[in-house]
Amino acid sequence: MATAKILIILGSDSDLPTMEDGLNFLKTMGVPYALDISSAHRHPEKTVALAQKAREQGIEVIIAAAGLAAHLPGVVASHTTLPVIGIPLKGDALNGLDALLSIVQMPKGVPVATVGVNSSRNASILACEILSIKYPQIRKRMEELKETMKNEVEQKSRQVAHNTAKTGSRVKKTGSEGPRGRGV
Repeated sequence: MATAKILIILGSDSDLPTMEDGLNFLKTMGVPYALDISSAHRHPEKTVALAQKAREQGIEVIIAAAGLAAHLPGVVASHTTLPVIGIPLKGDALNGLDALLSIVQMPKGVPVATVGVNSSRNASILACEILSIKYPQIRKRMEELKETMKNEVEQKSRQVAHNTAKTGSRVKKTGSEGPRGRGV
């Protein structure tokens, strides 16, 4: 899988540090991606061209990150039928709430999957989950990731139980039950 399957569009080069966690995840997963800077407001022609040409370039998922008015993911989604994942980025005044609401409140017919504010890793994970429908090797890596996360939680749970046993505190073991004794 040498051809990029994910196109990542950032509204500004100042967004690169926020995107690093997501980019590192994709590198770890071995999923090729293309990265570009474009602005829905300062260079709308380029933004539209990226969205319209993505499929013919082998792209299967687009991640678009933007802050403030955060129109980039919506503009991209309006010019492609590929799945678009929006990452709202923190701005100065509203800590990313403005971007979150702008991305999540898309009009009917122009959906944008939206992750949490500054959540580039979750956007990359979601993109990989979408690709895992088609690519068995990505599915296998995603299954391994889920198993690793499960094992980490189990290890932390054992550690907490061990530490509380030392101090005499009680920790209720619930097994597969939820916090109130109901099945999860």
